[in-house]
Amino acid sequence: QVQLVESGGGLVQAGGSLRLSCAASGRTFSSYAMGWFRQAPGKEREFVAAIGWSSVMTLYRNSVEGRFTISRDDAKNTLDLQMKSLNPDDTAVYYCAASRFRVSRSAGGYDYWGQGTQVTVSS
Repeated sequence: QVQLVESGGGLVQAGGSLRLSCAASGRTFSSYAMGWFRQAPGKEREFVAAIGWSSVMTLYRNSVEGRFTISRDDAKNTLDLQMKSLNPDDTAVYYCAASRFRVSRSAGGYDYWGQGTQVTVSS
C-alpha cells in the first residue's frame, strides 16, 4: 500500500504557472505507475497526465499537452506536475494516483489516491 499527499496548489492568474507535488510513502514508489487527475465543481474526475515506471512513458490530456509536464523522482518518492500557461479551465482539485499494474488514462486503473490540492486560475 502507498500513501499519497499532494501539495503546491493555490490561486494563480491566467497565464501563470504552478508546480504540484505528490509525496509518497509506504511500499516502493518506483513499483507504481503514477497519474494526475483533476475534478472541477459539478464535473467528473478527468485524466491529466500519467507516467510509467522509470519515466519511460508519459501520457497527457490533449488540452494540457505542451503546457504541463509530469515527472517523478524515485529516489525522493515524489511525483510532480509542472503547469504553465494556466487558464481558468484548469481550475479544479488535482489528485495524484498510483497504479500497481498499468499506465492508464482511466481513473479506474488506479489503486491509491491522495486527498487532492486545489488549483484556482483567475481570469
